Formats: sequence, structure tokens, C-alpha cells
Amino acid sequence: MLTWKDVINFSVKGNPKPDRRVEKTEAEWKAILTPEQFRITRKSGTEAPNSGALCSRYDEGKYNCVCCATPLFDSTIKFNSGSGWPSFSQPIKENAIKYIRDISFGMVRVEVQCNTCDAHQGHVFPDGPEPSGLRYCINSESMVIQTETDKTE
Repeated sequence: MLTWKDVINFSVKGNPKPDRRVEKTEAEWKAILTPEQFRITRKSGTEAPNSGALCSRYDEGKYNCVCCATPLFDSTIKFNSGSGWPSFSQPIKENAIKYIRDISFGMVRVEVQCNTCDAHQGHVFPDGPEPSGLRYCINSESMVIQTETDKTE
């Protein structure tokens, strides 16, 4: 289980190696993403609070990167943080997420990206539920949920 100390170590000393890499040109990303998905994932944008389709959705399944389909989070670790964005307490695997020190907007935060394709997902904070104490605050537009029924159709 990852802790805040692990997150800080990754953001300072380097991230775990991903299982695979997906790299595309800006034009290739624009061709497969909606304008809002592109703005958020490729330009580090943020959706308005409480506006995302996945904010109040709690179906069982995997939350995959909208850009490369890498599984990032599982529904079993999703929780209602009241922040206005989908929140998770752990990534699906230690190497699924990349951690970047973010000093924009006059504050120090830790940005989270898909470790496979570098898509901006959101940020992680040390104010989540026990036992990890982590809150991954993620944009709905950066993910797609894959449910069990999706797999069988």
C-alpha cells in the first residue's frame, strides 16, 4: 500500500517503470480525444467541480486512462471525498501512476499522470481515508470506467 511518503519519494527520486509506454503526437491525441479530454489530459487542465460524469458513479469496475486504456484505479477504492471530483485511495498498481511535483498556482502539490502515456489525471493529497491516508483527486474526463458487462459484450 502506497503512503504519502512513497508519493513524495516518487516525485523527488523518480517514478516506478511502467509496464509499457504509449507515445503519440499532439495531432494523434487530438484525433482520438474530445476537445475537453485533450485539454485536461494533454494540457493539464481541470474540469469544474461536480461536473464530471464519474463523480457520483460507483459501478463495479476498473477506471482506465481515457488516452491509452491502462487500468489506473479500481472501484473498490473509490470514495466520496466531497471535493467535487472522483476520489480514490490507491492506484490499481504501484507503477500505474506517475508523480510530478507541481508548484503552479502558488502552492506545492503532487500532480498524477498515467505512467503509460503521461496523461494528466489530477492530483494526490495526504488527506484521504485510512489506512493509506491518500486522496487521488481525478478528473472524470481523464478516465473511462470498464465494468464487468463491458467485458462480456
